[in-house]
Amino acid sequence: MAAKTRFKDADMQAVIGWVLRIGVIVSVSIVLIGGIVYLYRHGGEAPDHKHFITQPGFVQLGGIIQGIIDLHGRSIIQAGIILLIATPILRIIFSAISFALERDRLYVVISLLVLLIIFLSSMSGHIG
Repeated sequence: MAAKTRFKDADMQAVIGWVLRIGVIVSVSIVLIGGIVYLYRHGGEAPDHKHFITQPGFVQLGGIIQGIIDLHGRSIIQAGIILLIATPILRIIFSAISFALERDRLYVVISLLVLLIIFLSSMSGHIG
């Protein structure tokens, strides 16, 4: 029975490793594509140093999705960054699942507490 538990744990650790690798590779690829699109559209523009124009910050998710549909480089870059931020959060979710399969209640609670802290801190952040 112990061999099956170790096998499940090793499998879950492999899945977690692949989630991290794929998440980073995909997010970096998306940011790179967004950078190429941005430079293609705006690379030839001369900067206007006489007037300070602020760049828009992160917009809401609907605006990012619409920007991706419209092929705005900045929105594509923002989507890649959001995916990069979501990658370790997915790792915590998979870890909680792994601990639940092992019936390790303490670490399930700790993992869920970490997720709750991340969620609350992201919801209470002030933008702008």
